[in-house]
Amino acid sequence: MGMCILITSFSFYLAHHQSGHNSGVIHSGIYYTPGSLKAKLCVQGAALCYEYCDQKGIPYKRCGKLIVAVEQDEIPRLKALYERGLQNNVQDLKLIGAKEIKAKEPFCRGLMALDSPHTGIVNFKQVAQSYAEDFREAGGTILTDFEVTNMEMAKESSSESEDGLKYPVIVRNSKGEEIYCQHIVTCAGLYSDRLSEISGCSPEPRIVPFRGDYLVLKPEKCYMVKGNIYPVPNPRFPFLGFHFTPRMDGSVWLGPNAVLAFKREGYRLFDFSTGDFLDAVTYSGLWKLVLRNLSYGLSEMYRACFLSAQVKQLQKFIPEVTINDVLRGPSGVRAQALDTDGNLVDDFVFDGGSGDIGSRVLHVRNAPSPAATSSLAIAKMIADEVKRRFEL
Repeated sequence: MGMCILITSFSFYLAHHQSGHNSGVIHSGIYYTPGSLKAKLCVQGAALCYEYCDQKGIPYKRCGKLIVAVEQDEIPRLKALYERGLQNNVQDLKLIGAKEIKAKEPFCRGLMALDSPHTGIVNFKQVAQSYAEDFREAGGTILTDFEVTNMEMAKESSSESEDGLKYPVIVRNSKGEEIYCQHIVTCAGLYSDRLSEISGCSPEPRIVPFRGDYLVLKPEKCYMVKGNIYPVPNPRFPFLGFHFTPRMDGSVWLGPNAVLAFKREGYRLFDFSTGDFLDAVTYSGLWKLVLRNLSYGLSEMYRACFLSAQVKQLQKFIPEVTINDVLRGPSGVRAQALDTDGNLVDDFVFDGGSGDIGSRVLHVRNAPSPAATSSLAIAKMIADEVKRRFEL
């Protein structure tokens, strides 16, 4: 029982949920508040990701990204984003004009753009599976379909008394199976708040699931997009808006939107979980967020229902795109952490608790985009925190 064990819930496969449903973009670190964990870990993580892919022979493309201003009032925000990127030590950023935009993306129209040449794409499911191979080779064991329902301290008088002394925390699943642990690190994504509560730690911040629906360009139209094309983001929201994202398989994803999901792993429009739904709508923080952003939320719901509304957003950047050029594509669910005041928790959050169990647990409570890009840098930070917190 002295080995490291990785547990996944609700799935027989690795990277079956958030890691396998993201955009596949290796972000460069432009957007994030200077000095934040997001900024530091993204810049470090992107470099580590490219290095890891080279070492493991995992294919990627450093296809670049343009963040394009299509309205005059977006230009000051674009210039501020450029300054932020420089503060975050993002390499080789530059502002370009309409002619240079067209030279890089012949079908894209814009007044000004921020050119990020080191943004790339990769299949993060393949990266995650490679991480799993590394973990096994280092002596770890991976258990899938292990839904954790309880954590408790082992009783010295139990038949497992030897394990109870050396590995005093029992993790039990929905089938009644048990694992004895010395320390626990949780990275539970959509279930991070519930797992924290099971361990006796705080349920805050709460997770509210947001579904993002993508469109895809028809194969014969993929020639219109060479690299990533993003809008200038609205600073009020953590969502980056509708963008054009080339994929490693040659397809092009368009989107996503951002709408409340009625199930934490609900990738389809009508997926519904009574428990997840009630958990979200009875949380006061969600209602405060909704009331502050009612028009934005209604607009997102409208675009989710009507394809033409989504295409209209895309035509701001590539006017040639028509409703006949797109199909409905895959979806992902974002684990958005939300506090009781209705504020979106935008940075990474690591915490633990007190007491017999809480003092033996490190929770990764919030790891939003660009967590896939930052994964190796996050892993190093977690390892350092585990050594410090548990005095290993």
